[in-house]
Amino acid sequence: MFQDLDRQSRLRLMKFVCTFAWADLTVREQERAFVARMIDRLGMESDERRKVRAWLEVPPEPESVDPSAIPFEHRKLFIEAIEGVIIADGVIAPEERENLHILNELLS
Repeated sequence: MFQDLDRQSRLRLMKFVCTFAWADLTVREQERAFVARMIDRLGMESDERRKVRAWLEVPPEPESVDPSAIPFEHRKLFIEAIEGVIIADGVIAPEERENLHILNELLS
């Protein structure tokens, strides 16, 4: 699954994941660990890793996270990864639940 993603798609995926990690305005250690595992699973290059780590310090600009840019064939992967970061800390905040619902609606 992850091997099908090109550089742009890997970065887009991680931008979404990091955005959802920020949904409750706090990126917890478990969410950081989840992101680190994703980085490894995706086999990201060092410059990509730096970008993703920066998104854990300062969230991506909202206008740069465009659900319509997610290719149809990657939508399931994106949703699964986002669900993973949402449950990583064991607490699903109302903001996270609502944002996931909205994303699912937009991708349907």
